[in-house]
Amino acid sequence: MTLTGDHPSLLDANLRLNQASLEQAFLNCQDVVFEQRKYGSNLVYTALVVYCRSLVKEDSDSLLVKVMNDLATVQSADPSTLDPEDIANFFSKFGASSQGFSIVSEVNSAVDLVLQGQIVMVFDGWGSAVACKAPTFDKRQVKEPISEPVVQGPREGTVESININLGMIRQRLQTPRLKIEFLNAGVTVKTTIAFCYLEGVILPEILEEFRSRIEGIEQYDIPETSYVEELTQDSAYTPFPQYRYTERTDAIAAALMDGKIAVLVDNTPMVLIAPAFFVDFFSTGEDYYVRTLFASMIRILRLMAFFIALTLPSIYIALSTFHPELIPSVLLLAILDTREGIPFPAFVEALIMEVSFELLREAGIRLPRPVGSAVSIVGALVIGQAAITAKIASPIMVIVVAFTGIASFAIPHYDVAIAIRILRFPYMVAATFLGGFGLMIIFLLTLLHLTCLQTLGQPYLTSLAPFKARDLRDIVVRAPLRNFLKSPRNRRLLSSESPRRKK
Repeated sequence: MTLTGDHPSLLDANLRLNQASLEQAFLNCQDVVFEQRKYGSNLVYTALVVYCRSLVKEDSDSLLVKVMNDLATVQSADPSTLDPEDIANFFSKFGASSQGFSIVSEVNSAVDLVLQGQIVMVFDGWGSAVACKAPTFDKRQVKEPISEPVVQGPREGTVESININLGMIRQRLQTPRLKIEFLNAGVTVKTTIAFCYLEGVILPEILEEFRSRIEGIEQYDIPETSYVEELTQDSAYTPFPQYRYTERTDAIAAALMDGKIAVLVDNTPMVLIAPAFFVDFFSTGEDYYVRTLFASMIRILRLMAFFIALTLPSIYIALSTFHPELIPSVLLLAILDTREGIPFPAFVEALIMEVSFELLREAGIRLPRPVGSAVSIVGALVIGQAAITAKIASPIMVIVVAFTGIASFAIPHYDVAIAIRILRFPYMVAATFLGGFGLMIIFLLTLLHLTCLQTLGQPYLTSLAPFKARDLRDIVVRAPLRNFLKSPRNRRLLSSESPRRKK
């Protein structure tokens, strides 16, 4: 933290100067408390206690008494006889680690510790201060993530405390190969960032590339994990996500064992997994907790849902406008009958219904949960029926838009669903002007874009291009788990840590 004013950067032996420096740093911060406490023989000595009322749960009186009693116990002295010289001599001789305290000699350090929820005590006649941790207010407890529910599997989710999250990851990966590196980002607001990886599993070039990109992040204020994504990703203009988010600790552990990097930011539960390839967004942690046949069937359904959500409205526009001969005669007559009296072409009709559906979906997300679900369901029914009655949209178009929306809900990762929602409209435009030929052109352009896209220097279509046959066991279908346990990187990791597995 950079302080302004004429106060010295080092704490002074004069208590009044120290108090003036700290008060200048916390000017207009009315939740920061400055209290003077008397101690020693006949209470002739003064200590300044500084803490943030909105962060500290316990009052300063009991903590100051505790500090004095602890110091007196170690020195076998009466707490009422302690003076600044005794306190300075003790910490100079024994240091702060034996008492669980920390010593600071700079005003900036004292300010940072107060903002971290610690209590700083400055003693008159000593040019340093003692900081001790204090009980803080309770935070959100560990629960199942709302955005990633499961039917079968662990239900442990991350919270806003980075230390709790790292502890849960350590419990799942109890190996010294799990490396955790910290850095502080921000000039105005200092935020703790940590990234984890498994040594011997992650590719060295991926780790070096990530380190080179995150080096300059200290100069930015990072309040949330998405800021790290924005500052380190390869391309900010592609609709496809290059990293993925999760709140599930089992998903984090699985990603680390697969050679990925997990990025955690304090005060946010979202964990960033880097790099993320295209095939990673069609699998969930629950796929590995159910039987192979069921997991494979769900994977195929998700891939079908991806293509339906991306192309169904545009295919309908192309067929009904340019290629009616490809539609069976009975179905074509039914479509023509439902479109009788509709004043708009198929593209305008689809555009109106898609925009209306997107508005309802966004309104359902932003409203309170009990109200949002009711608004989205009732709104879709009312608007759909009203559009058919008013001859604004045909029943077949309502079915197409509804089926497209349902298919987009089947995609497990929200970021990919957003990409599909964005790309759906260019596909509709291409189908309107060029029909099936336009669909082929824009599909090839999308494929070309995916082929050129990279994430942390790795091809975005890894496992598909360049093609690796052995990786297909976890893309379209999910092979039996015994095949995954034989992967080269995991086998190398397990064989070096568990001699019993070598037998």
